[in-house]
Amino acid sequence: MTKEERHLWYDFLHTYPVRFSRQKVLGKYIADFYSAEAKLVIELDGSQHYETDEMEKDAERTSFLERYGLTVIRIPNNEVSRNFLGVCEHIDSAVKQSLNQLR
Repeated sequence: MTKEERHLWYDFLHTYPVRFSRQKVLGKYIADFYSAEAKLVIELDGSQHYETDEMEKDAERTSFLERYGLTVIRIPNNEVSRNFLGVCEHIDSAVKQSLNQLR
């Protein structure tokens, strides 16, 4: 795991009331974080993800996961470092929205 992934896992997702797995294999991909209950994937993206080739691969990956009814949230690594509380609030909101839609 990257420094940002460790930070998000140990300081938020690890104790979050809705269970998340880390480094979860989903088809031919490995999701950074995955909640089966919320049908949510969280991907933390480094700067390489903003290059054209990587953006195309990420779009293909997101499309693949969405075909299984999953929602994919992409968060830049620097946002985890710069605005950790905001990232946690964003994830919390996405989980709650997803759970409400599933009920």
